[in-house]
Amino acid sequence: MTLSKKFTTSLITISLVASSIVGTAFASETTKSDSKIAVSGNTKNPKNIIFMVGDGMGPSYNSAYRHFADNPDTKEIEPTAFDRYLTGQQKTDPNDPKENVTDSAAGATAFSTGVKTYNGAISVDENKKKLKTVLEQAKENKKSTGLVTTAEITDATPAAFASHVDSRDKKDEIAKQFYNEKIHGEHTVDVLLGGGKKYFDSRNGDLQNKFKKDGYKVVHDKKSLHKDNSDQILGLFADENMPLQIDAPNKNPKLVDMQKAAIERLEKNKKGFFLMVEGASIDKSGHPNDVTGVMSEMNGFEDAFKNATSYAKSHPDTLVVATADHSTGGMTIGKGKDYVWNPDAIKSMKHSGSFMTEQIANSKSPKKIIKDGYGFKVDGNQIKVIEKEAKKLSKLKKDSSEYETQFQVLQDAVQKPINDKSHTGWTTNGHTGEDVNMYAAGANSDKFKGLIDNTDNAKYIFSYLKNK
Repeated sequence: MTLSKKFTTSLITISLVASSIVGTAFASETTKSDSKIAVSGNTKNPKNIIFMVGDGMGPSYNSAYRHFADNPDTKEIEPTAFDRYLTGQQKTDPNDPKENVTDSAAGATAFSTGVKTYNGAISVDENKKKLKTVLEQAKENKKSTGLVTTAEITDATPAAFASHVDSRDKKDEIAKQFYNEKIHGEHTVDVLLGGGKKYFDSRNGDLQNKFKKDGYKVVHDKKSLHKDNSDQILGLFADENMPLQIDAPNKNPKLVDMQKAAIERLEKNKKGFFLMVEGASIDKSGHPNDVTGVMSEMNGFEDAFKNATSYAKSHPDTLVVATADHSTGGMTIGKGKDYVWNPDAIKSMKHSGSFMTEQIANSKSPKKIIKDGYGFKVDGNQIKVIEKEAKKLSKLKKDSSEYETQFQVLQDAVQKPINDKSHTGWTTNGHTGEDVNMYAAGANSDKFKGLIDNTDNAKYIFSYLKNK
């Protein structure tokens, strides 16, 4: 037997054993609370589907988070909420003429349509032809639908479930399609929660007001989100991307808050619902190699995943799937010659590297920002390096490519102490192409076993929706 065949056989065996263990764990656990839930995996077509995307959440992120979330008072490294539901892995490659590492647009199009496409495409094929999405099919089936994200609601992942454009950069057009596109005479998406307020204001046709006139409640903070109980809602909590959980003001809802608010509305429909939930800022922290931000956002995504699987336990007609579109940054658990990774250093941080860099770029004192943001003392020589890079940045125009490059140089300097102390390594500011983990629970979750393709997610979901 060749090495390749041996490896493939081993991988399949591991995946099948793991999925068997996961399925058993879910069945035995749920039997304790409700005998009906024990057979939830055999439900032919789930009534409700919660599809969760940890954007950029590669396998090293999941492993690192297990150590980060571990209870230091026990010898055992406890499993995370994800671990018991691991079913396999998925391939992430796009259908792009030049690149074989996917971006979020092509990845989300694979998730939403079951078709591979080029990087940057939003639910159109390689010939820029419109493709039907699983969310649109759910709406055709008269289910309620929702999109939740910590990014702009017009960003690539949510956009690919309810719009069709040849470039992910056409965010004004994506927002207009959210309003204009209708199925059975109704707006395609009933619940829209995330950032991106600027794409719904007066410069883009005052879409907020149009949604409001059509019966949607429009909210901009956590208090208003929880206070209202309307069936349809547009929640825009930041002009652009929402702040990272570690840095966010109390008025902002967390990912789990938005998910709960979405489910409370969508579950009113007796025909069920389709909900996509994205932990977008895992990726947005991975790009600048911000390990503090990554762990903060992994924590937020885990809270949302816990809530989703808990809902599936009490609603046995619900399927929960969680995965990633790709990995980001090439993060390594350990760097240099020492066989050590130190999550305690990250736990001590008070702000993300991204937050501190933004503050310094806005002329705040580097020395004060580092003191306020770090949980340990940073060497004075490193602060001098940060001050030097900040001075270089201040001389550049904000809309220039030179500014963007220097901003990352400054952020690298800001983050060097935490990356060094935690022994976190990085290889790129872009995406990486390895397979990513699959997690599934509830009705028909046994489909998501072993090594699958990213397009299989949509193909399975379409099969449930079309065999209603």
